[in-house]
Amino acid sequence: MRYAFYPGCVARGACPELYTSTLEVCEILGIELDEDSLRGASCTGAGVLQEKNERLGDTLNARTFAMAEKAGLPLMTICSTCQGVMAQANERLTADPEYLESINEDLREEGLEYKGTVEPKHLLWVIAEDLGIEFLESKIVRKLDGLKLAPFYGCYIVRPSKALGLKENPGRKEALEAVIEAVGGEVVDFPGKTLCCGFPILTINPTNSVNMVANHTIDAKDRGADAMVTPCPLCHLNLDGYQPNASSLRKRDIDLPIIHLPQLVGLSLGIKPEKMRLNKHIVSTKKILSELVVSP
Repeated sequence: MRYAFYPGCVARGACPELYTSTLEVCEILGIELDEDSLRGASCTGAGVLQEKNERLGDTLNARTFAMAEKAGLPLMTICSTCQGVMAQANERLTADPEYLESINEDLREEGLEYKGTVEPKHLLWVIAEDLGIEFLESKIVRKLDGLKLAPFYGCYIVRPSKALGLKENPGRKEALEAVIEAVGGEVVDFPGKTLCCGFPILTINPTNSVNMVANHTIDAKDRGADAMVTPCPLCHLNLDGYQPNASSLRKRDIDLPIIHLPQLVGLSLGIKPEKMRLNKHIVSTKKILSELVVSP
């Protein structure tokens, strides 16, 4: 299976371990990643640009869609924020032919045109839907038995549900749990799994943002989680990077590792932790790796 690969900004910057892990996992799963077709693609706008200028944001995303369409490839991302923003843009573009045509007028200056045939798809959905959970299980060489994992979807991969196709694909609501169970982990459910991680307000209201980190990580920890798994690099940045601040704020140790989705899958596929840069997290992953009898 071949995809036009859109890693997003954070995976190529602040969370390079996500990018590296994805390459390793996709090679084993037989997912061919074509980055050349999207060379020069811009940021999705992350929802921030759209608040100021929705049309500009839609134009940038239509440009990316047109690149994938021109290559004749489906589009895959590894960022939940990118998934949500692109899905919303695509819904607006395909629902209004006149609007799409007006944006295509701008794209034609680059020799591009978007015809509305692309469906941006997160790696989580590619694994659960395109490959299938049974296929994933067939590739597993190390079951992560005994590892208790809290799923954290965050905002953009679960709402708005219409743009994300949750009605047509109801399994997406529990796809992360399905992957956790497939690799042998035990799901630790908690109410905050589909709430905001706090990253969007980090620079506006850091206290509230860190409080949100504390709420989610402490709740998951108190319910028995050994680690938390997320398909969103921005959630990872906040939940991992600001967990020490959350510990100080609440005056208690939390020490809950935050794992990227491809890192979790990679462990079950037998990929060495150092190849996935699991030693680069703020909250150490040594404890969970030692429980799996894996060298960090």
